[in-house]
Amino acid sequence: MSISDTLIVQEVATRDGFQIEPVFVPTPEKIRLIDALAEAGFSRIEVSSFVSPKAVPALSDAAEVFAGIRRRRGTVFVALVPNPKGAERALAAKVGEINLVASVSETHNRANMGMSPDASIEGFARIMETVAGSGVGVNATAATAFGCPFEGDEPEDKVVAQVERYLALGVDGVTLADTTGMANPRQVARLVARVLPLVGAERLTLHFHNTRGLGLANVLAAFETGARRFDAALGGLGGCPFAPGATGNICTEDLVSMAHEMGLTTGLDLEALLGLSRDLPRLVGHDVPGQVAKAGRPCDLHPAPPLKAA
Repeated sequence: MSISDTLIVQEVATRDGFQIEPVFVPTPEKIRLIDALAEAGFSRIEVSSFVSPKAVPALSDAAEVFAGIRRRRGTVFVALVPNPKGAERALAAKVGEINLVASVSETHNRANMGMSPDASIEGFARIMETVAGSGVGVNATAATAFGCPFEGDEPEDKVVAQVERYLALGVDGVTLADTTGMANPRQVARLVARVLPLVGAERLTLHFHNTRGLGLANVLAAFETGARRFDAALGGLGGCPFAPGATGNICTEDLVSMAHEMGLTTGLDLEALLGLSRDLPRLVGHDVPGQVAKAGRPCDLHPAPPLKAA
Protein backbone atom coordinates (compact mmCIF):
# COMPACT_ATOMS: atom_id res chain seq x y z
CA MET A 1 0.00 0.00 0.00
CA SER A 2 1.06 3.64 -0.50
CA ILE A 3 1.65 6.15 2.31
CA SER A 4 -1.88 7.41 1.67
CA ASP A 5 -3.16 4.02 2.90
CA THR A 6 -0.91 3.90 5.97
CA LEU A 7 -1.70 4.99 9.51
CA ILE A 8 1.28 4.74 11.87
CA VAL A 9 0.52 4.07 15.53
CA GLN A 10 3.16 4.78 18.18
CA GLU A 11 2.69 3.14 21.59
CA VAL A 12 2.94 5.23 24.79
CA ALA A 13 1.21 3.09 27.46
CA THR A 14 4.30 2.15 29.44
CA ARG A 15 5.27 5.82 29.85
CA ASP A 16 2.19 8.02 29.51
CA GLY A 17 -0.07 5.25 30.78
CA PHE A 18 1.86 3.86 33.73
CA GLN A 19 3.09 7.27 34.98
CA ILE A 20 -0.15 8.07 36.80
CA GLU A 21 -1.06 4.58 38.00
CA PRO A 22 -1.18 4.38 41.81
CA VAL A 23 0.06 0.78 41.70
CA PHE A 24 3.71 0.32 40.75
CA VAL A 25 3.88 -2.10 37.82
CA PRO A 26 6.85 -4.42 38.53
CA THR A 27 9.88 -3.96 36.32
CA PRO A 28 9.77 -7.52 34.87
CA GLU A 29 6.12 -6.97 33.90
CA LYS A 30 7.00 -3.72 32.14
CA ILE A 31 9.79 -5.45 30.24
CA ARG A 32 7.54 -8.34 29.27
CA LEU A 33 4.86 -5.95 27.98
CA ILE A 34 7.32 -3.81 26.01
CA ASP A 35 8.85 -6.89 24.39
CA ALA A 36 5.37 -8.11 23.43
CA LEU A 37 4.42 -4.70 22.02
CA ALA A 38 7.58 -4.66 19.92
CA GLU A 39 6.74 -8.11 18.57
CA ALA A 40 3.26 -6.82 17.67
CA GLY A 41 4.96 -4.54 15.13
CA PHE A 42 5.32 -1.02 16.56
CA SER A 43 7.88 1.22 14.90
CA ARG A 44 8.08 3.39 18.06
CA ILE A 45 7.42 2.65 21.72
CA GLU A 46 7.73 5.31 24.40
CA VAL A 47 9.20 3.08 27.07
CA SER A 48 9.66 5.31 30.11
CA SER A 49 10.79 8.67 31.43
CA PHE A 50 14.12 9.81 32.91
CA VAL A 51 12.63 12.20 35.44
CA SER A 52 13.07 12.50 39.19
CA PRO A 53 11.85 9.32 40.94
CA LYS A 54 10.24 11.61 43.53
CA ALA A 55 8.21 13.34 40.82
CA VAL A 56 7.13 10.15 38.99
CA PRO A 57 7.74 7.14 41.25
CA ALA A 58 5.88 4.84 38.85
CA LEU A 59 8.76 5.22 36.35
CA SER A 60 11.66 5.16 38.81
CA ASP A 61 12.93 1.96 37.15
CA ALA A 62 13.50 3.50 33.70
CA ALA A 63 17.15 2.47 33.48
CA GLU A 64 16.37 -1.10 34.56
CA VAL A 65 13.57 -1.35 32.01
CA PHE A 66 15.78 -0.14 29.16
CA ALA A 67 18.48 -2.58 30.26
CA GLY A 68 16.05 -5.50 30.20
CA ILE A 69 14.09 -5.06 26.97
CA ARG A 70 14.97 -6.84 23.73
CA ARG A 71 16.04 -4.38 21.05
CA ARG A 72 13.91 -5.41 18.12
CA ARG A 73 15.15 -4.31 14.71
CA GLY A 74 12.70 -1.81 13.27
CA THR A 75 11.48 -0.47 16.62
CA VAL A 76 12.69 2.84 18.09
CA PHE A 77 12.62 2.83 21.90
CA VAL A 78 11.84 6.31 23.23
CA ALA A 79 12.25 8.03 26.61
CA LEU A 80 10.82 11.33 27.81
CA VAL A 81 13.61 13.61 29.07
CA PRO A 82 13.08 16.86 31.04
CA ASN A 83 16.63 18.25 31.35
CA PRO A 84 20.32 17.63 30.46
CA LYS A 85 20.77 15.28 33.43
CA GLY A 86 17.86 13.19 32.17
CA ALA A 87 19.38 13.24 28.69
CA GLU A 88 22.66 11.89 30.06
CA ARG A 89 20.80 9.07 31.82
CA ALA A 90 18.88 8.33 28.61
CA LEU A 91 22.08 8.15 26.56
CA ALA A 92 23.61 5.79 29.11
CA ALA A 93 20.52 3.59 28.78
CA LYS A 94 20.98 3.48 24.98
CA VAL A 95 17.62 4.93 24.04
CA GLY A 96 16.83 5.35 20.37
CA GLU A 97 15.07 8.69 20.73
CA ILE A 98 14.32 11.24 23.40
CA ASN A 99 11.10 13.19 23.67
CA LEU A 100 11.10 16.77 25.00
CA VAL A 101 7.87 18.38 26.22
CA ALA A 102 6.90 22.00 26.76
CA SER A 103 3.35 23.28 27.03
CA VAL A 104 2.06 26.04 24.80
CA SER A 105 0.19 27.20 27.91
CA GLU A 106 2.19 29.23 30.43
CA THR A 107 0.05 28.06 33.35
CA HIS A 108 0.16 24.38 32.43
CA ASN A 109 3.91 24.40 31.84
CA ARG A 110 4.51 25.99 35.24
CA ALA A 111 2.30 23.32 36.86
CA ASN A 112 3.91 20.49 34.89
CA MET A 113 7.54 21.61 34.59
CA GLY A 114 7.90 24.32 37.26
CA MET A 115 8.97 26.96 34.73
CA SER A 116 7.74 29.04 31.82
CA PRO A 117 7.53 27.56 28.30
CA ASP A 118 10.34 29.90 27.24
CA ALA A 119 12.58 28.55 29.99
CA SER A 120 11.75 24.97 28.99
CA ILE A 121 12.65 25.58 25.36
CA GLU A 122 15.85 27.38 26.32
CA GLY A 123 16.73 24.26 28.32
CA PHE A 124 16.08 22.12 25.25
CA ALA A 125 19.01 23.84 23.53
CA ARG A 126 21.31 22.47 26.24
CA ILE A 127 19.78 19.02 25.82
CA MET A 128 20.45 19.20 22.07
CA GLU A 129 24.11 19.90 22.89
CA THR A 130 24.18 16.87 25.20
CA VAL A 131 22.72 14.60 22.53
CA ALA A 132 24.70 15.99 19.58
CA GLY A 133 26.74 13.35 17.78
CA SER A 134 25.19 10.42 19.69
CA GLY A 135 22.96 9.24 16.86
CA VAL A 136 19.95 9.47 19.18
CA GLY A 137 16.90 11.14 17.65
CA VAL A 138 15.06 14.04 19.28
CA ASN A 139 11.32 14.69 19.16
CA ALA A 140 9.78 17.80 20.71
CA THR A 141 6.17 17.91 21.90
CA ALA A 142 3.97 21.00 22.08
CA ALA A 143 1.62 20.09 24.93
CA THR A 144 -1.79 21.77 25.33
CA ALA A 145 -1.63 22.61 21.62
CA PHE A 146 -5.42 22.38 21.34
CA GLY A 147 -6.35 24.02 24.63
CA CYS A 148 -5.45 24.41 28.30
CA PRO A 149 -7.73 23.59 31.26
CA PHE A 150 -6.52 26.78 32.98
CA GLU A 151 -6.26 29.24 30.08
CA GLY A 152 -8.73 27.84 27.55
CA ASP A 153 -8.04 28.03 23.82
CA GLU A 154 -4.46 28.62 22.71
CA PRO A 155 -4.08 30.80 19.59
CA GLU A 156 -2.96 28.83 16.55
CA ASP A 157 -0.23 31.40 15.86
CA LYS A 158 1.21 30.68 19.31
CA VAL A 159 1.30 26.93 18.59
CA VAL A 160 2.89 27.43 15.18
CA ALA A 161 5.52 29.75 16.70
CA GLN A 162 6.46 27.04 19.22
CA VAL A 163 6.77 24.48 16.43
CA GLU A 164 9.04 26.86 14.53
CA ARG A 165 11.23 27.26 17.64
CA TYR A 166 11.52 23.48 17.89
CA LEU A 167 12.55 23.19 14.26
CA ALA A 168 15.13 25.95 14.73
CA LEU A 169 16.71 23.81 17.47
CA GLY A 170 17.20 21.02 14.92
CA VAL A 171 14.79 18.42 16.30
CA ASP A 172 13.97 15.37 14.17
CA GLY A 173 10.23 15.35 14.84
CA VAL A 174 7.41 17.36 16.38
CA THR A 175 4.30 16.25 18.26
CA LEU A 176 1.12 18.28 18.70
CA ALA A 177 -0.48 17.07 21.94
CA ASP A 178 -4.10 17.44 23.00
CA THR A 179 -2.98 16.98 26.59
CA THR A 180 -6.39 17.54 28.14
CA GLY A 181 -8.72 16.20 25.47
CA MET A 182 -10.09 19.62 24.44
CA ALA A 183 -9.64 19.30 20.67
CA ASN A 184 -12.43 18.97 18.12
CA PRO A 185 -12.13 17.69 14.54
CA ARG A 186 -12.43 21.03 12.74
CA GLN A 187 -9.87 22.62 15.05
CA VAL A 188 -7.55 19.66 14.47
CA ALA A 189 -7.87 19.94 10.70
CA ARG A 190 -7.06 23.67 10.77
CA LEU A 191 -3.95 23.33 12.95
CA VAL A 192 -2.61 20.26 11.15
CA ALA A 193 -3.03 22.07 7.82
CA ARG A 194 -0.82 24.89 9.14
CA VAL A 195 1.86 22.70 10.73
CA LEU A 196 2.21 19.99 8.07
CA PRO A 197 3.99 22.23 5.53
CA LEU A 198 6.54 23.14 8.20
CA VAL A 199 7.21 19.66 9.58
CA GLY A 200 6.11 17.13 6.93
CA ALA A 201 3.98 14.03 7.40
CA GLU A 202 6.98 11.81 8.16
CA ARG A 203 8.02 13.98 11.11
CA LEU A 204 4.69 15.10 12.58
CA THR A 205 2.91 13.13 15.33
CA LEU A 206 -0.52 13.79 16.81
CA HIS A 207 -1.15 12.89 20.46
CA PHE A 208 -4.83 12.85 21.42
CA HIS A 209 -6.60 12.11 24.68
CA ASN A 210 -10.15 10.80 24.76
CA THR A 211 -11.31 12.95 27.67
CA ARG A 212 -14.48 14.10 25.92
CA GLY A 213 -14.96 11.15 23.60
CA LEU A 214 -13.55 12.81 20.46
CA GLY A 215 -10.21 11.03 20.25
CA LEU A 216 -10.81 8.84 17.20
CA ALA A 217 -12.80 11.57 15.45
CA ASN A 218 -9.78 13.85 15.87
CA VAL A 219 -7.49 11.15 14.47
CA LEU A 220 -9.68 10.89 11.39
CA ALA A 221 -9.71 14.69 10.93
CA ALA A 222 -5.91 14.80 11.17
CA PHE A 223 -5.49 11.80 8.86
CA GLU A 224 -7.74 13.28 6.20
CA THR A 225 -5.73 16.52 6.39
CA GLY A 226 -2.52 14.58 5.72
CA ALA A 227 -1.11 13.52 9.10
CA ARG A 228 0.01 9.90 9.35
CA ARG A 229 1.59 9.38 12.79
CA PHE A 230 -0.42 9.04 15.98
CA ASP A 231 0.39 8.22 19.60
CA ALA A 232 -1.93 5.82 21.41
CA ALA A 233 -1.92 3.81 24.63
CA LEU A 234 -2.86 0.16 25.02
CA GLY A 235 -6.22 -0.12 26.75
CA GLY A 236 -6.67 3.67 26.67
CA LEU A 237 -4.40 4.10 29.70
CA GLY A 238 -3.00 7.46 30.71
CA GLY A 239 -3.86 10.99 31.63
CA CYS A 240 -2.13 14.14 32.77
CA PRO A 241 -1.65 14.57 36.53
CA PHE A 242 -1.58 18.36 36.06
CA ALA A 243 -4.80 18.64 34.04
CA PRO A 244 -8.05 18.45 36.02
CA GLY A 245 -10.44 15.87 34.58
CA ALA A 246 -8.06 14.61 31.90
CA THR A 247 -8.54 10.93 31.15
CA GLY A 248 -6.56 8.45 29.13
CA ASN A 249 -4.98 8.51 25.71
CA ILE A 250 -6.81 7.25 22.69
CA CYS A 251 -6.85 3.46 22.86
CA THR A 252 -4.30 1.66 20.70
CA GLU A 253 -6.36 -1.39 19.83
CA ASP A 254 -9.50 0.70 19.17
CA LEU A 255 -7.51 2.93 16.79
CA VAL A 256 -5.93 -0.05 15.03
CA SER A 257 -9.33 -1.73 14.70
CA MET A 258 -10.81 1.44 13.16
CA ALA A 259 -7.91 1.74 10.73
CA HIS A 260 -8.21 -1.89 9.63
CA GLU A 261 -11.97 -1.59 9.18
CA MET A 262 -11.31 1.43 6.93
CA GLY A 263 -8.92 -0.61 4.79
CA LEU A 264 -5.79 1.15 6.07
CA THR A 265 -2.57 -0.62 6.94
CA THR A 266 -0.86 -0.24 10.32
CA GLY A 267 1.62 -3.13 10.29
CA LEU A 268 0.29 -4.14 13.71
CA ASP A 269 -1.06 -7.47 14.97
CA LEU A 270 -4.50 -6.55 16.31
CA GLU A 271 -5.13 -9.98 17.83
CA ALA A 272 -1.92 -9.72 19.83
CA LEU A 273 -2.85 -6.22 21.00
CA LEU A 274 -6.26 -7.39 22.17
CA GLY A 275 -4.66 -10.15 24.21
CA LEU A 276 -2.25 -7.69 25.84
CA SER A 277 -5.05 -5.23 26.56
CA ARG A 278 -7.18 -7.88 28.23
CA ASP A 279 -4.29 -8.56 30.61
CA LEU A 280 -3.89 -4.90 31.65
CA PRO A 281 -6.43 -4.99 34.52
CA ARG A 282 -4.22 -7.58 36.19
CA LEU A 283 -1.25 -5.22 35.97
CA VAL A 284 -2.91 -1.96 37.03
CA GLY A 285 -5.61 -3.32 39.33
CA HIS A 286 -8.63 -1.80 37.58
CA ASP A 287 -10.65 -1.93 34.40
CA VAL A 288 -9.36 -0.01 31.37
CA PRO A 289 -11.35 2.10 28.89
CA GLY A 290 -10.61 0.18 25.67
CA GLN A 291 -13.76 -0.98 23.91
CA VAL A 292 -12.74 -3.46 21.21
CA ALA A 293 -11.06 -5.71 23.78
CA LYS A 294 -14.44 -5.99 25.49
CA ALA A 295 -16.80 -6.09 22.51
CA GLY A 296 -14.55 -7.94 20.05
CA ARG A 297 -13.74 -6.97 16.49
CA PRO A 298 -16.63 -6.31 14.10
CA CYS A 299 -15.74 -9.56 12.31
CA ASP A 300 -16.01 -11.59 15.53
CA LEU A 301 -19.51 -12.92 14.97
CA HIS A 302 -21.68 -14.81 17.45
CA PRO A 303 -23.91 -17.86 17.05
CA ALA A 304 -27.48 -16.99 16.21
CA PRO A 305 -29.86 -17.34 19.18
CA PRO A 306 -32.16 -20.37 19.10
CA LEU A 307 -35.39 -19.82 17.22
CA LYS A 308 -38.45 -19.43 19.40
CA ALA A 309 -41.23 -21.93 18.88
CA ALA A 310 -44.18 -20.57 16.91
